[in-house]
Amino acid sequence: MISGGTALVRAPSSRLAEGIVTHIERTPVDVDLARRQHDDYRAALAGAGWSVVELTPADDCPDSVFVEDTLVVCGDLAVLTRPGAPERRPEIAGARAAAEALLLDVVEIEAPGTLDGGDVLQVGDHVYVGVGGRTNEAGFAQLRDHLATRGRTTTAVGLHGVLHLKSAVTALPDGTLVALPGLLDIQALPQLLPVEEEAGCHLVPLGDERVLIAASAPHTATLIHQLGFAPVVVDISEYEKLEGCVTCLSVLVPPVR
Repeated sequence: MISGGTALVRAPSSRLAEGIVTHIERTPVDVDLARRQHDDYRAALAGAGWSVVELTPADDCPDSVFVEDTLVVCGDLAVLTRPGAPERRPEIAGARAAAEALLLDVVEIEAPGTLDGGDVLQVGDHVYVGVGGRTNEAGFAQLRDHLATRGRTTTAVGLHGVLHLKSAVTALPDGTLVALPGLLDIQALPQLLPVEEEAGCHLVPLGDERVLIAASAPHTATLIHQLGFAPVVVDISEYEKLEGCVTCLSVLVPPVR
């Protein structure tokens, strides 16, 4: 991924602590700390060369800070999702406005399909899509057809007790998949680099050798440094209490060539 593009983010709602929790026990969220952590997250993106653009706030939507779930960008194509949690669907309006402002071609997932952007992992010209949680088979099929118009192939990946595909596997800049293997159908994936820290499989390539990673995965940060990459560490502890990852707090839109 080449930096110098646009990073779409959305400020946390004052109701962030009410966000949906599915696979972990709910614990108190410090919203003020979450706001400071979001400031640091945006600063990390800007420091890596991304132009940070704020979506219209959606204060009535507690999970709206997790902007990745609303929009999948592939080249000049923007796919508006249809979140698996109905209460999150009002968030789509802001994603549409942002995509249109960037002059992207906009399509959308339609009923009965559901799709969360956190289930979509793009690695080169291939796209892996988590199915069985927030994303259903109809949503996968629609996304597959949309991405085929941009020369992408897609593979469905079954999930096991995890919110999104990118909660279990992401990729390093060289395409190596980093994962917690017990959370997904590894038969659908090429060889994996397993990690032991849960947050260690939540990585965002920022361009060149830089890789965004949560502060809660120090051993994995050391590992990827040893592999020749440059970890960019951010503390997102308050978002992790809501099953959030560094991946879901932004949508990176590289320059269209």
